[in-house]
Amino acid sequence: MNEPLRDLLATLTSPEKAAAYAEDTYVQETAEQLDRLGVDATKFTREHSLLLLKPDAVVARAVRPTLEWLRDNGFRVVAARRLAADRHMIRALWYFAWNIASPERRRLADLLAGICDVLVLVVHADDGALPVPVRFTEAKGATDPRKRRPGELRHLLGNHSYLLNLVHTPDDPADVLRELAIYFDERVRAAVIAEAGIGADRTDEAAAIADDLYAEAPARGFDRAAALHRILDDLARAGIAAPPDAETTTGSARLLHAAWAEGRALDPWSVIVLGSYVLPMRTGQSEVRS
Repeated sequence: MNEPLRDLLATLTSPEKAAAYAEDTYVQETAEQLDRLGVDATKFTREHSLLLLKPDAVVARAVRPTLEWLRDNGFRVVAARRLAADRHMIRALWYFAWNIASPERRRLADLLAGICDVLVLVVHADDGALPVPVRFTEAKGATDPRKRRPGELRHLLGNHSYLLNLVHTPDDPADVLRELAIYFDERVRAAVIAEAGIGADRTDEAAAIADDLYAEAPARGFDRAAALHRILDDLARAGIAAPPDAETTTGSARLLHAAWAEGRALDPWSVIVLGSYVLPMRTGQSEVRS
């Protein structure tokens, strides 16, 4: 039983979450490293948060608008790193919630991870009534497009779909501990922590990484009809006729399931976009989120 870690977590999150995180390897790794480096974990995780700009943010060309939003809303980028995302990172990040994700959502998320690399930012803000991760998550906006409001980051970047929400942030300081170890190995994590401690504005570094990502990953659209037409074109080239109900939600969903079952080679981005509109996102969910 790690009592020092339990005591630390009790100051950072809810009792239920603290109990679970005390046994989490990722949390343990970051907490132990901060202690070795002489960094106050409570202070660090209250004053900093993380921002993951997912592949959908890259192809939507949403990185630079995000950097502008951060500046305009009192957040400063103090570290930036490019990462290669994969299915394991996805499962680590959403481990405590992924059990309710539908099989279709997991499949789409895995496809999304393969579109391009991602950008992770460490952000700092001046002291406030709430910890920075909490303030940032509230300012970011909801996952559900219908709940986003003007002024929020996700509202600014575009109300695309429940799955294609472009960005992710930790909910509270305990999540900052956990996600630092998910994104970065010990060596890189030490450098990131040191940079964050210096506190210099590294927006220009983040913008340069964005330019590199843009150069490697073409811009893509989020239109449902365009995605369907691209998939139908792929199938037509394989000699497969479009089903008569392909443009309906049920028909599109059936089309994707059939293509997966038959191992059809379809444009991954179009599958992601169409699937995000017509497939269930949660286990047992019959309706889709548009």
